[in-house]
Amino acid sequence: MTETNHEPGMKEYVAIWVGLLCIVGIETFLTSMNLSTHGLLAALLILAFIEAGIALLYFMHLKYEKPNLFWSLVPAVIFVLFMMNHIWPDAYRMVNLRVPIQ
Repeated sequence: MTETNHEPGMKEYVAIWVGLLCIVGIETFLTSMNLSTHGLLAALLILAFIEAGIALLYFMHLKYEKPNLFWSLVPAVIFVLFMMNHIWPDAYRMVNLRVPIQ
C-alpha cells in the first residue's frame, strides 16, 4: 500500500494564513467587547491554542510527518512546561534577594 503525502500548495497556505488572520480578528473583537475577565481569558486562550495547533500542523509540517514524531514531541513539550512552572518561582524569589543600590 503506497501512501500519498499531499503537501499543500500556495493556495492552501494562503487560505490557512487568512484563517489565522480571521482568528486574530475575532480575538481583537473579543477584547473590544466588555466581557468578564475570566470569560475573556478563557476565550483568548482557546483561540490561541487553536492558532498554535494550526501553525504547528501546517507551517511546521507536522501534519505530514509520521505520527511517531508528533507523539514524541507532545511529552517533551509537557515536560518543558512542567519544569518551567517549577523554576519560575525562583525568579520571583531572586527579585527580593537583590542588594539595594545606594
